Amino acid sequence: MNLYEVLQRPLVTEKGVAKKDNERTLCFQVHADANKTQVKAAVEKLFKVKVDEVRTATFEGKLRRRGRFSGYRSDWKKAYVKLKAGEKVPDFAEI
Repeated sequence: MNLYEVLQRPLVTEKGVAKKDNERTLCFQVHADANKTQVKAAVEKLFKVKVDEVRTATFEGKLRRRGRFSGYRSDWKKAYVKLKAGEKVPDFAEI
């Protein structure tokens, strides 16, 4: 799995932007099979910063209905990446 497959997209939400500003923590949607070591390496390589810690959370897909047809959304994984002190926070999450 290459770096661009590990990090799928930044999550720009109200909670994510607040964590970025207050706690120096970036929030990403990552590949469901990616582990913390792969996420850390991808962020360090792509954004040229040093990572302090990575926390992940896995979410199960919700049941979605369209009339009489029903199905499930895909399962997905979120990663919170905390940067080391003194590192500049990337400005990808500007609204």
